[in-house]
Amino acid sequence: MDNPLDYPDELDLLEEALAFADTFPDEILDEDGCYERPFMPLRGIVLYPHIVTPLFVGRDRSLAALQAATANGETLIVGAQKNSEEPSPDANGIYAIGTEVQIGRIIRLPDNSSSVLSQGARRVEIVEFVQWNPYIRVRVRPLVESDGWNQNTEALMRAVLDLYEDVVELNRKMPDDAFTYALNADEPGWLADFIASTLDTPVSVKQHLLGILDPYERLREVSVLLGREVDLLETETRIHSEIQEGIDKAQREHFLREQMRAIQGELGESDIFTQELVELRERAAEIELPPAVAARVEKEIARLSKMPPMSPEMGVIRTYVDWILDLPWTALSEDNLDVAHAERVLDEDHYGLEKVKERILEYIAVRQIAPDEMRTPILCFVGPPGTGKTSIARSIATSLNREFIRLSLGGIRDEAEIRGHRRTYIGALPGRIIQSMRRAGTRNPLFILDEIDKLGQDFRGDPAAALLEVLDPEQNVAFQDHYLELDFDLSDVLFLTTANTLYPIPRPLLDRMEVIEFPGYLEEEKLEIAHRFIIPRQLREHGLEDQRVRFDDSALKLLIRQYTYEAGVRNLEREIANVCRKIARRVVEHKRVARRVTEKKIVELLGPPRFSAEMLRAEDEIGLVNGLAWTAAGGDILTIEVNLMPGKGNFSLTGQLGDIMQESARAALTYTRSRCQDLGIDPDLFEQTDIHLHVPEGSVPKDGPSAGIAMATALISAFTRRPVRRNVGMTGEITLRGRVLPVGGVREKALAARRLGIDIVIIPSRNENNLHDIPKRLRQDIEFILTDRMEDVLDAALLPLPPETPASNGHNPE
Repeated sequence: MDNPLDYPDELDLLEEALAFADTFPDEILDEDGCYERPFMPLRGIVLYPHIVTPLFVGRDRSLAALQAATANGETLIVGAQKNSEEPSPDANGIYAIGTEVQIGRIIRLPDNSSSVLSQGARRVEIVEFVQWNPYIRVRVRPLVESDGWNQNTEALMRAVLDLYEDVVELNRKMPDDAFTYALNADEPGWLADFIASTLDTPVSVKQHLLGILDPYERLREVSVLLGREVDLLETETRIHSEIQEGIDKAQREHFLREQMRAIQGELGESDIFTQELVELRERAAEIELPPAVAARVEKEIARLSKMPPMSPEMGVIRTYVDWILDLPWTALSEDNLDVAHAERVLDEDHYGLEKVKERILEYIAVRQIAPDEMRTPILCFVGPPGTGKTSIARSIATSLNREFIRLSLGGIRDEAEIRGHRRTYIGALPGRIIQSMRRAGTRNPLFILDEIDKLGQDFRGDPAAALLEVLDPEQNVAFQDHYLELDFDLSDVLFLTTANTLYPIPRPLLDRMEVIEFPGYLEEEKLEIAHRFIIPRQLREHGLEDQRVRFDDSALKLLIRQYTYEAGVRNLEREIANVCRKIARRVVEHKRVARRVTEKKIVELLGPPRFSAEMLRAEDEIGLVNGLAWTAAGGDILTIEVNLMPGKGNFSLTGQLGDIMQESARAALTYTRSRCQDLGIDPDLFEQTDIHLHVPEGSVPKDGPSAGIAMATALISAFTRRPVRRNVGMTGEITLRGRVLPVGGVREKALAARRLGIDIVIIPSRNENNLHDIPKRLRQDIEFILTDRMEDVLDAALLPLPPETPASNGHNPE
């Protein structure tokens, strides 16, 4: 490497260099004013005239050039490389302006390199590279500088010296003698070259200064560099001071705390940190913990005691220990296993729901007989909104004397919401299961997981999969939260879940739960619920108990039939609350208040009815069938319309029908075409007629196979011109051969038919068992026709063809 030594070495060798400073031989110039000399490229350094610099010479050609110059008594030309990493630069890799130097003392080093003391003499311009091997020889032209003195030179020198003094004071790497040496430079060019050689600037900048021949201009450029250097050094000094002040403050606080701790120890007192450790140990001793948990707590408290009070990890460990100690590891509330008491509480809070009540009472009875043998059941309440799924869970908790915890799962997409985050994350906390258990304060609360069918899933994991461990009696005895990393026993928790439909729930999760369906309410049940629960609660909440307001049955039926359209009673309660608010306003305004709410009063307070009471068609029509559908909100009526037009046999389906429903429509058309002769339909008519099947309420997506027989009936009615009985509703899947297959939701569909005024319902024969789920009052109002063949459906639903009606010609049946 051809590099300079540090500043102190350079200044120590100054006196030795001055001994040969004026011994340069005279050059023999050619006719172009040039002469030849050995050349040595320098890496990472620019050597200025008048500057004494020791160099390390290690490359073969550089050593050869040094030996040649010494042997011939010549000076040496040096120049900086453009790329300091290049081991053998060519002519394009060397700057054109270099320095002629006088060689002084040479010291051979053990690694065959040499240390050379050199002093710059003058600037030269490299005109030509004459020789490359065994060393480089160049032809150079000496560059003559001007004197550089003008009226501003002395002022500029003083300004530069002032700036340089600041740099020497601020830069701890620069020797103090550097400024003294600069004071002895009595020429502007010499001063500029010396200062430039001591500044830590890139080679390109130093080379630029070497190429400036006007001393005044060169000194002015150096003053600009010094100004920037002073700004950088002042900023660096300020930052260093701030850091040092922070370190000194922390050390001082640590020292004072240690002194305070020693003084408190002498006085028999303890500091806050020690007091917290004592409190944690006392809490851990008072709480009955499982052995593994107690060992973990002791380990974490021991770690805490060895940490400095200001350690960032101290808060993390303290929070972790607090979470462990706050959990109910062994605390159990005493169950009330009185069956009569539980039955009384459930009947007081809810009307109907016999299946749910019966299941809970059976659980209590078994707990009385075999308290330690029975596993806690995991129940899933499924039904339309507003049917009392969440509210009866609270009543169950009251009847059992258990804490009630509710966790809404709607919209949860992150697995960590269930199982927590690991402690490696900043701000980590346990999952919602463990958080809810801490709020409960006991290990056996009633825990309701609401809206389990609304769970989401994304890149952060599947919460439904995390619930598998929670809701599995084989696994939840040792539930592990990612934050705690300890086994927590959930086997004594009575888990209840709610859902509007089972389809979105993953099969493995559904398999772990006992499903109990919540059907929609009959009109009579809604009346009873309104009288027993809704009206008293709303009168109390609106301050009308003293007003003795009462609702007529006819007014409530009007609300049920024409102001609400639901399977539950949520909207009914909302409308009753609306009536109570309007009455309360009249009371406050001192207006006359009707104590009795009649049908007329309902219309006066709430406005015109929102739903028509006469929902059945006024007459029987062709190609129009009442299908029965099941939705998450209960049963509904699905009107099927078919129109025929002259055309080429196209079949159009509209009304946002899903894939399964479209397949059912095609199956119905295929059955119709296959039975055209038996039905009295011209086979050629199908090729001459365009068929349009539409299901109204086109903005609502519809799907499922249960409208198959209804679509087939509508198609056959349109082709045979036989009207469909308007008081008949039907549901069932159809096959290509006319078989009627079973469907679900029969009870809800029957309720919807009754709301519409339908008194004949056609269902598949294999759904006969579902009739037992239909209340006796509903079975008395509706005639159920069981069938497994499409011919029976047509006989029950279609009217005979009037004698005067002509055969179908494929035109609109109306």
